[in-house]
Amino acid sequence: MKDFKKLISILLAAVLMANVFACGAKTSTTATTNTNETQEAKKDEFKANILFCGSTSLYPILSSLASSFTEEYVTWDKVDGSFPKKNISIYVAPGGSGVGVSAAVDKTADFGMLARDIKDSEIEKLGQDYKAFVVAKDALTVSVNKENPIVEKIDDMDTETIKKIFSGETDTWDKVDGSLPNEKINVYIRDLSGGAYEVFQNVIMKDAQVTASATQSASMTELAKNIANDKWGIGYAGFGAYNKINADKQVLQAMKVDGVEATAANVVSGSYKVQRPVMFVSGHVITPSEQKFIDYIFSDTGKKVVEANGYIPAF
Repeated sequence: MKDFKKLISILLAAVLMANVFACGAKTSTTATTNTNETQEAKKDEFKANILFCGSTSLYPILSSLASSFTEEYVTWDKVDGSFPKKNISIYVAPGGSGVGVSAAVDKTADFGMLARDIKDSEIEKLGQDYKAFVVAKDALTVSVNKENPIVEKIDDMDTETIKKIFSGETDTWDKVDGSLPNEKINVYIRDLSGGAYEVFQNVIMKDAQVTASATQSASMTELAKNIANDKWGIGYAGFGAYNKINADKQVLQAMKVDGVEATAANVVSGSYKVQRPVMFVSGHVITPSEQKFIDYIFSDTGKKVVEANGYIPAF
């Protein structure tokens, strides 16, 4: 029975995927007569499909919960007896925080996923029905490869040192510490649409720009792997990605930032400053079916999934 449910959820996701060309992309629809009657009918229509789009940091958490929710219930009447017997379709698409907000604003997705603070201008665009749901807290760890000899020399970097490294002003490891070899520093960052890029820019870089030679990564998982595969690399791996990649064997070493270690306690207290919320937002009135899935996200099951992905639950 469990295998059957799993097959159903996979098929439902595939059907929904066929109708979504890209995260946040507008799809063409057949023109219909726009009467008051049809508008009212649509307003009362039960919402069986839910689409989340955006942050690659929140993506693994929500996609896991979407799968388990669908496998457990299959149809909406099993979630709530007052709901119709319609198949549950919850689709989660990665694309970056900026793309997620745009999709929520444009109504090409029901919810936009972010791994950064939302801007006032974005809240304004989402309108009077704006709502935010903070799922987790994340830190950006300034991490190096565990095999880098700097690990034996220092465990702390101040903001100015980090800024000089990421801007390219400090471009070899011997300029960080005179006892290190004259090896080129390879900088790894998230791509420019990712929330992490904005957080790091605002907290660390300020008016300085990250070096053009930095390697951009499409996700936090990819970024962490890039650093782990480069003895002379450095990057800002997210707390979740850092913990997951170090779960079996420590391959990354996080530096303290201005004397503060990136621990769960320091992130929660706010003393570790390079941190961000991981959340999703909407600009519409939440439907009953959407609320049921949101309740599931913020349940004990949701908390376990957040922790399993290496993040700090915000509830």
